[in-house]
Amino acid sequence: MRYTPARPTIYGETLDSLTALLKEHGHPAFRARQVLTWLYKKRVKTWEEMTDLSRPFRTWLAATFELEPTKFVLTKQSEDVTDKLLLELGDKSLIETVIIRAPQLGVGQENSRKTICISTQVGCAMGCKFCASGLEGLKRNLSAGEIVHQLIQVCRQEDDRTPRAHAELVSFDNLVVMGMGEPLHNYDAILRALTILNAEWGLGFGARRITLSTSGLVPKIKQLADEPLGIRLAISLHGATDEVREQIMPINKKWPLKELIPAIREFSEKHGRMVTLEFILIEDINDSLDQAGKLRDIAYDLHAHVNLIPYNTVEGLPWKRPSLTRQEKFAQVLDRGGVSVTLRREKGHAIDAACGQLRLKTEKAREAAAAN
Repeated sequence: MRYTPARPTIYGETLDSLTALLKEHGHPAFRARQVLTWLYKKRVKTWEEMTDLSRPFRTWLAATFELEPTKFVLTKQSEDVTDKLLLELGDKSLIETVIIRAPQLGVGQENSRKTICISTQVGCAMGCKFCASGLEGLKRNLSAGEIVHQLIQVCRQEDDRTPRAHAELVSFDNLVVMGMGEPLHNYDAILRALTILNAEWGLGFGARRITLSTSGLVPKIKQLADEPLGIRLAISLHGATDEVREQIMPINKKWPLKELIPAIREFSEKHGRMVTLEFILIEDINDSLDQAGKLRDIAYDLHAHVNLIPYNTVEGLPWKRPSLTRQEKFAQVLDRGGVSVTLRREKGHAIDAACGQLRLKTEKAREAAAAN
């Protein structure tokens, strides 16, 4: 389904596009940078707060653009200080944004490192068997402005709660495009959004601290390799052989490992950066030591880092995470084989942490309430 708002959100505009639009309507070009400063440096919520702009110009802006394309529905926090934000879009669709905190010794929670995980679609078309995001298929793509505004919402929330945020332009350390949806299935919007977030007139967030995760759209990986932005790449691998990967990821039938691996290598060589291979550990599916050995060989050949992620249970799906002992033995095979590996510890398991799960539960609750 395609959603066309009554007015486009201003968060989808670049400095060049906004400048051109202002000039077209008889407004001075320098106003564009002023507007963007209010949006990204001061993070205002209303046009009236843009006090150095004339009232007639603010009235024109309000008639031309939507200022708040997302709004909070709820925030859930786990015991390990992972926050999951549920946001509502203009068409009442729901998306998830996650704040993952990593407390550092001696600095306290208020100043801990924070990684933000954002969504790019409402739902997902990839059909991965273990994932909550795609259980009801793809509803629609997010616009660039809707993607950007997730970060604005996070920044505002952190501005209100931490001393560190008040002293910095952006109150987080890393951005991962690993939320709901397949980012490369919404290529133009995510590229525009990341350009805005990276730009000095935007949030000024360094490309090296941005990681985009894909399930393996080979042509788009190659296209991304030719982009100048220079972000990092992660691959949702989840199977070290075609036989295993095809059981849980239909995309592997279209782009099997023999096509995916060369595309990963091409990206890595062009950007000179280590790629991350994400591997969700699912009991009796991909957690065997044979899979560990084959994953070790792939990662070693690609000089890639492996991120092992114990499966987060999804209501209605049969999959389970392996025992901690099984997880650690799997990781040891990689480590002893000279592969850089991280075994993710608990982050958000108690707050519907599986991607898309909080959204699904909220939608079902809404439907039940409407029926009564």
